[in-house]
Amino acid sequence: MENYEIIVVGGGHAGIEAALISARSNIKTALISLSIENIAKLPCNPSLGGPAKGVVIREVDALGGQMGITADKTAIQFKILNTNKGPGVRALRIQSDKIAYQKYMQKVLLNQENLTVIENMVTELIVEDNKVKGVVFDDGTKLYSKIVILTTGTYMKAVNMISDEVTVGGPDLEPTTSKLSDSLEKAGLKLFRLKTGTPARIYRDSIDFSKLECQPGTEDFVCFSYQTKEILPFEEQVPCYLTHTNEKTHKIILDNLDKSSMYSGVVKGVGPRYCPSIEDKLVRFKDKPRHQLFIEPESLSLDTVYMQGFSSSLPKDVQEKMIKTVPGLENIRIKSYGYAIEYDA
Repeated sequence: MENYEIIVVGGGHAGIEAALISARSNIKTALISLSIENIAKLPCNPSLGGPAKGVVIREVDALGGQMGITADKTAIQFKILNTNKGPGVRALRIQSDKIAYQKYMQKVLLNQENLTVIENMVTELIVEDNKVKGVVFDDGTKLYSKIVILTTGTYMKAVNMISDEVTVGGPDLEPTTSKLSDSLEKAGLKLFRLKTGTPARIYRDSIDFSKLECQPGTEDFVCFSYQTKEILPFEEQVPCYLTHTNEKTHKIILDNLDKSSMYSGVVKGVGPRYCPSIEDKLVRFKDKPRHQLFIEPESLSLDTVYMQGFSSSLPKDVQEKMIKTVPGLENIRIKSYGYAIEYDA
């Protein structure tokens, strides 16, 4: 098999930027993904940016990265957050069309000079004299390089969890690898478990928007990339909507807390500090009578919305009951349920 100077394993945000900056520096690069079709997939929140990550996107853009350009090209809403506060804490957040984002990014990668995109599963690192020399694929084929960059995200030894139901798989039950974790430990690296989660997806036409508060974008021209000269006109942008949980919602959740993967002992990994599940919010902030729930569009080509702030690993029947207590969501239909995902890092 052909050799490369740099191999990047994983086609998420980090892997894409690593592969592109390498190839654009005239370095012969290979990007390896479990599925070319799923490269640049946004399996969780369809928004990009915000108070912390918005700064990162701009920094990546300043360094010649692609994320800001693609975000601007495929956004269906642009919004400056914290406009009632000082400029130091204001931040740009966009609602991405997750399907358009994925397709645009894949096109960029597949047409990039010095970059080869390979669909395969990496199961092992080639280590000789304490130096990484390349990777081994699931079929035993070897690919050599001077440098290997691992950007595996949530795909190493991953499991999906809904209550006590545990299923091996990455996001949306895509393939996962356990052998790569074993190879890293064999090489002397210490791994640990991380956890994150995602909310249910509900059908847009089952929502009573008259009970929700419309959250439009920002009318001014705002964008992530310094190269962007044109964005989707404000009048064509898609609004988000705001609603809140209530005492009924909280009672259902707290009455079933022991059935959550987070609180039943199923989850062993460390969760993200600033992205708690709804169960976690109720335990940590017991004094709050309600919590915000933003209804965010996922794509112009999808009939579902994302419920930001409602991540959960409670049983499916409990998820349905608690969602239906929220104003505007009393008659919703669920396309897919929320789940927690645990993985090696």
